[in-house]
Amino acid sequence: MVDYMDIATVIVEALIFIFPAYCANAAPVIAGGGQPIDFGKNFFDGKPIFGKNKTYRGFFFGLAIGILVGMAEWKVFNYPLLFGIFSPLGALCGDLAGAFLKRRLGIAPGGLLPIVDQVDFVVGALLFSFPFTSISWELAAAILIITPPIHLLTNLAAYKLKMKKNPW
Repeated sequence: MVDYMDIATVIVEALIFIFPAYCANAAPVIAGGGQPIDFGKNFFDGKPIFGKNKTYRGFFFGLAIGILVGMAEWKVFNYPLLFGIFSPLGALCGDLAGAFLKRRLGIAPGGLLPIVDQVDFVVGALLFSFPFTSISWELAAAILIITPPIHLLTNLAAYKLKMKKNPW
């Protein structure tokens, strides 16, 4: 028999653990724009490095919001302080890695790459946070399972609110 209380507990723990990364990933939608991180330059393959949607303002605003959330979790849940810094940083770097991959595949900024778009930032956050906190495989799996539908729903909401040009 499935113990739904255990499943619910893991989901809540997963949401709390990954929340600084979620916030860091979402914040650039609010305050993005400005100078692209790649300065509009192309990679040696002739394609943009990251594309016009990845900007310094969005990156650093996302990092600041993620770190503030991470600091709150440090105080409330006693998470390591460095986790609260590196999880958001990893999320933003994971998102940049996803953008880099999409440009190599010829997908324009804002274009859809299913699964990668939904988990690149989470994979980055998990990788960057490993040195600072332990995480069970169940918690990591829960994060990877719950993130795609949450990501799709929040992006759809941002699209409906005219904060994003695409619903993904």
